[in-house]
Amino acid sequence: MIRWLQAGDTSFPPTANALPEPNGLLAAGGDLSPERLLVAYGAGIFPWFEEGQPILWWAPDPRAILLPEEVRVSRSLGKTMRNGRLEVSVNQAFPQVIEACAAPRGEAGTWITASMAAAYARLNELGHAHSVEIWRDGALVGGLYGVAIGRVFFGESMFSRSRDASKVALVWLARQTGPCGPRLIDCQLPSSHLESMGSRMISRSKFESLLAEYCSQEPAACIGPRPRRPLSWHDTPVESG
Repeated sequence: MIRWLQAGDTSFPPTANALPEPNGLLAAGGDLSPERLLVAYGAGIFPWFEEGQPILWWAPDPRAILLPEEVRVSRSLGKTMRNGRLEVSVNQAFPQVIEACAAPRGEAGTWITASMAAAYARLNELGHAHSVEIWRDGALVGGLYGVAIGRVFFGESMFSRSRDASKVALVWLARQTGPCGPRLIDCQLPSSHLESMGSRMISRSKFESLLAEYCSQEPAACIGPRPRRPLSWHDTPVESG
């Protein structure tokens, strides 16, 4: 049995109570207030549900993560970053990014419901949710958004309207090294898209130990608002094949 959460109470059951099947289902109900969402992410829990369902909260084991220093970049992606006439910005088009991420893809629907979009828009207003935008010739062609706590970026979704545009956004984020950048990017669930870029699975206990270390550190400065600017050779990764 999973616990039903009450509105106004931001506590969660221990993640060890999550179901093995479906993997990681921990609780249901509650709300999407900024306070609850920040508590959830800091504990390694995230909401994921479809329209018509109650809010479902997850803490899967194992967990998909991406360490910035392990990002793999193909030769074609490196070429796109150098020669694609691309620009990057941060927090300049958050509503447009989340709208693009919420758009149905093929026969699949979307899990980014209106209530989810509104909740993350509020987190963005409060400085906790962020978007990375990729532009070409003045048009938004790709991007991603997520929640940041300390030096951890909890990735939520990404989109591309041009080849590799979402990958460019992720590489840019990962390459913000030193005191500026994230130490850990949470991918939540595995995907071939992210695996091709170097994501891997770790145990829930290991993930939570990393959160305890990195969430308490000073926030990553790279995800503050940045106006649009051209990608430069400093953004171009070393090619890996």
